[in-house]
Parts: sequence; structure tokens; C-alpha cells
Amino acid sequence: MKTKEEVIPSTKEQNKDLVRRAVEQIWNAGNYDTIEDFVAHDFVAFASTPADEIHGPENAKQYFIQLHNAFPDIHFTIVDLVAEGDKVATHWTASGTHKGEFKGIAPTGKRFTVTAIDIDRVVNGKVLECWSNMDELSLLRQLGAIPTSE
Repeated sequence: MKTKEEVIPSTKEQNKDLVRRAVEQIWNAGNYDTIEDFVAHDFVAFASTPADEIHGPENAKQYFIQLHNAFPDIHFTIVDLVAEGDKVATHWTASGTHKGEFKGIAPTGKRFTVTAIDIDRVVNGKVLECWSNMDELSLLRQLGAIPTSE
């Protein structure tokens, strides 16, 4: 019989600090080799469609490399962090310029700003699960991939 892995408790402030550092180190600085310092081996980022889910640190690393290739000047700003139990909710914005292919969309050279909310579950000092809700419609409109209502 397999024994359950011991869970080492962390405080809300420790969890918020982990997310802050991950945003700065991975999202903004592009230090992809540090990703395993922040996400668990069995990490899952849930998305609006199962095909867009990210499993494990290596896939998360590849996702961020693709994101930075598409938007080399992308910058993420944390608007707010709220922690309760083992979860951290992060309201963030990102802005940048579309200079590389993104999800089949050829580079447009257009600037964008998008907002999102992530809910991360932290276990043993690493993010185990992430649920993200980003305003993808606004992003696609700003890139000119779909028409605006005007």
C-alpha cells in the first residue's frame, strides 16, 4: 500500500511570496532553469480547453519560451495577491508587442494589454495546480486576429 506523501504546511505569506518570485523569475526575467524551484513535478495548469493544459515543469518551461518568443518584451504586473489556506489568487496584467507567431497567428507588431486571474494551489512549497482565467477575447482583438465590435 502506497503511503501518502507528507504535506509540509506553509503560511499564506510564504505562498504569496512564492507566486511573487515565480512571476519575477520566470514570467518576467525568463529564468526558465528555475522553474522547478517553483512548480511541483506533477504540476498541472488547467486551461479553458484540455488541449491547452500544461503538465509538469518541462511543459511549463516550453510554454513560457513560446510566450516570450511571440512577445519578447512581455511584462507581467501583479495587481493583487490574496491567499487563503493552500491557495493564492493573483490578479495580473500583461503587456507586450506581438513579434513572433502565437497560436498560429503570424506576428502583427501590435501592442497588447490583457488582464487575468490565476488561482494557484501550493503544496510543499511549490505550485501543484493552477487555474487561469485570462481575457483571451481582448487579446485576440488587440492582435487583430478577430474583428472588434466597432
